[in-house]
Amino acid sequence: MSDFPVISALAQTLLGHSREDLCKMAAALGQPAYRGNQIADWLYAGKCASIDEMSNLPKGFRAKLAERARVGTPEVVAATGAPDRTAKFLLDFDGVRVETVLLPSDDRVSVCVSSQVGCAAGCTFCATATLGLTRNLSAGEIVAQVLVAARALESAPWYASQQPGARAVNHVVYMGMGEPLWNLENVVKSIRLLNEEVGIGMRGITVSTVGIPDEIRRLADYNLQITLAVSLHAGTEETRQALVPVGRKFPLNQVLEASRYYFDVTGRRVTYEYVLLKGVNDSPEEAFALANRISGVPAHVNLIPWNPAESRGSFERPRGDDIRRFRAVLERAGVAVTQRRERGQGIAAACGQLAGSR
Repeated sequence: MSDFPVISALAQTLLGHSREDLCKMAAALGQPAYRGNQIADWLYAGKCASIDEMSNLPKGFRAKLAERARVGTPEVVAATGAPDRTAKFLLDFDGVRVETVLLPSDDRVSVCVSSQVGCAAGCTFCATATLGLTRNLSAGEIVAQVLVAARALESAPWYASQQPGARAVNHVVYMGMGEPLWNLENVVKSIRLLNEEVGIGMRGITVSTVGIPDEIRRLADYNLQITLAVSLHAGTEETRQALVPVGRKFPLNQVLEASRYYFDVTGRRVTYEYVLLKGVNDSPEEAFALANRISGVPAHVNLIPWNPAESRGSFERPRGDDIRRFRAVLERAGVAVTQRRERGQGIAAACGQLAGSR
């Protein structure tokens, strides 16, 4: 038995392996190396769900491969659609469950992926935080979420009527369950596979973090041309520590210094995410403090009115007037700011609502 990771005494998954590794695997099984290229094409471009679908592989090789490995496609336990075409998938990976969200629009298709089963960050307003952390997802399990969503997109009754730019997944956001930077190696590996094999441009990929300074720097040093989104949720230390427990270990100044390092290394403007909570962090004072902290480095603030969800705190959505007042403070300070378009709230697929593994 070869020591190549796909070939072992236990069934292994093909998804998550590079084209180069798949060529080595084919050679280890007595096949021409180009068979690995064929397997890679079936996995990532063909979005196949089983080895038997790889019809241009010799039947005997398919049988031998199936004895040693499997594709790694998860079971779709449930799929829920919303009128705005948002779809949420509850996926089972060998007994653990995560949620993935497909977000098609007129000119683009995004998939929101999970990077962990549950989350240990403990943000008080987030449903995922109530689950705790079970384990990291592998690179293959992350990529598989995108492929499941892409297959569902192609089978949607309205797919053919979409504009050309909205008939394929072209954006991936690591904003589902988990803290991506606590699973950095698998996240980076999955990003490279999505870019090189699935064909998603680096600038169409966003990684969201609660703010882990050392890991932000590690991500920067990979020098990937992706977008970094840092969850601040407050302009003052006191408010942030109450909302984001890891803020007690990683103060705002450390998070912002790491974010500036990310910009210096990659040249990519950092996005700061800000979930607005009525009477908690939506005051003009918090807005002034936020504007002062992020001044001097190209940045963009994405305001997200809280989406109702079971969480560790008692919260309400902010009033429209308070949102506008908060935004006006930032704009007068010269901060680029947008308000996230709300989608999927009715099917618990919006920001902070993912807790399907329960």
